Amino acid sequence: MASISANNHDFKGFSNIDRLYSEGVLLKLGLQDELLKKLPLPKAFTKIQETSRGGLLKYHTPKIISKDKFAWLRDDEFARQTLAGVNPVNIERLQVFPPVSKLDPQIYGPQESALKEEHIVGHLNGMTVQQALEANKLFTVDYHDVYLPFLDPINELDDRKTYATRTIFLLTPVGTLKPIAIELSLPPAGPNPQSKRVVTPPVDATTNWVWQLAKAHVCSNDAGVHQLVNHWLRTHACMEPFILAAHRQLSAMHPIFKLLDPHMRYTLEINAVARQILVNADGVIESCFTPGRYCMEMSAAAYENFWRFDLEGLPADLIRRGMAVPDPTQPHGLKLLIEDYPYAADGLLIWSTIENWVRTYVGRYYPDSSLICKDKELQAWYAESINVGHADLRHATWWPALATADDVISVLTTIIWLASAQHAALNFGQYPYSGYVPNRPPLMRRLIPEENDADYAAFVADPQKYYLSSLPSLLQATKFMAVVDTLSTHSSDEEYIGERQQPSTWSGDAEIIEAFYGFSAEIGRIEKEIDRRNGDKRLRNRCGAGVLPYELLAPSSEPGVTCRGVPNSVSI
Repeated sequence: MASISANNHDFKGFSNIDRLYSEGVLLKLGLQDELLKKLPLPKAFTKIQETSRGGLLKYHTPKIISKDKFAWLRDDEFARQTLAGVNPVNIERLQVFPPVSKLDPQIYGPQESALKEEHIVGHLNGMTVQQALEANKLFTVDYHDVYLPFLDPINELDDRKTYATRTIFLLTPVGTLKPIAIELSLPPAGPNPQSKRVVTPPVDATTNWVWQLAKAHVCSNDAGVHQLVNHWLRTHACMEPFILAAHRQLSAMHPIFKLLDPHMRYTLEINAVARQILVNADGVIESCFTPGRYCMEMSAAAYENFWRFDLEGLPADLIRRGMAVPDPTQPHGLKLLIEDYPYAADGLLIWSTIENWVRTYVGRYYPDSSLICKDKELQAWYAESINVGHADLRHATWWPALATADDVISVLTTIIWLASAQHAALNFGQYPYSGYVPNRPPLMRRLIPEENDADYAAFVADPQKYYLSSLPSLLQATKFMAVVDTLSTHSSDEEYIGERQQPSTWSGDAEIIEAFYGFSAEIGRIEKEIDRRNGDKRLRNRCGAGVLPYELLAPSSEPGVTCRGVPNSVSI
């Protein structure tokens, strides 16, 4: 894209964005066919050129605007995406109000939030804040501590302006969420004397535009954490040591290598490519996301301060975030506090099925726990994964032991979950949800003006122009869209959960072959159950007028950008 044009202008109106899907980007930049022939364009781009009547890069319409063009503007859709969008893993139950930062007050200023009871009490359907907390009705997406340490350097970059955001949601009687306050924080010595600002739902035209801008900043924070922490760090990067150690320490004939083999396919290859063109210095990720050159520093800080292998499994993660409580009477041993939480509800079906398959498999080869301790290859694999692969965290006390069958089942279930369903939930909805940039801007370029700011008059005079100038420019947006389109695409040789290209791996073991076919059949039943849920009108976070069904954990898919399908491995 950089070689196409230096004409990096703002979108002039929403119709400019719409034209990307109908006419293509080059028609707007006015390049001639001769110039196109001279540019060193990748084959994919020239192929697009041939099929779109001269528009070099014509995008297909993202799912988020395919049924309801204005859904993204609504508060209920903004909230729904925290449960059923492309990043459904940061929502947590609010346990203390006002929220408190864990950052060092000596460096980052007061830990207290600017949120006060009066900001939200009018939205609580007659409850006090304390009553709402006790009834598990308040939830939050809190990026304050992730972003604040990086705000000064980020906001000094060209074309980057951001806050550290906190959003408070109320759980409504019908099981949906409603945003009731957004806190926008800057470092204490930031450009505004007031470093923390609270924005609440609008009451007039001006506050409506401020609210829309505040939501855009939240989505931009969310897009950065989604890509750098949840996607790159927690699925791609943190899986790599387990895969490398498996190839180095386990024989190809070892039963655990055979079990893991399909879940390791292509991951080292895609990670190597990512380091060359995506997460490298001045690469695509740095140029497309708010943190810019600080992207990998943010990712590394999250690894140091937040990542814990023992809490990466789905049940443990839901409990850590307060989204579920242990309950032995429930099918998966826990109770969701938001029943209609599509990612969690569907994910628990897949988690349990993986766990049952792994339990059968481990029980076949390790009928006695003493065999686990005596298995030198298995122990060497796990030790290298931790001590060499995760060397910075090797002394952490939370690493699970590998001494009993239950230990092995837990570790292997977590690895298979992360490589398959967790990565799919975070990856294959990227273009469907982010391909329409106003829904999830990957970066923001302007702060929200206060009444005494120089650009406040321009904001009031033409709020749409101000809003569009805050979003990524045409070139930033189209580059980002091209990348997430590629990342969201299933290849034609994809292997999905419940499938194996070489079931003959276990040809000598009828019991394991039978167990695998049982696992495969259960995955098929889950797919039918997900289809049923997507048609259940009571589940308003996945069914309703213009609402996208939640299919990111539906196991099978056709090739292409489908917003569904769970491959066996991190393969893109």
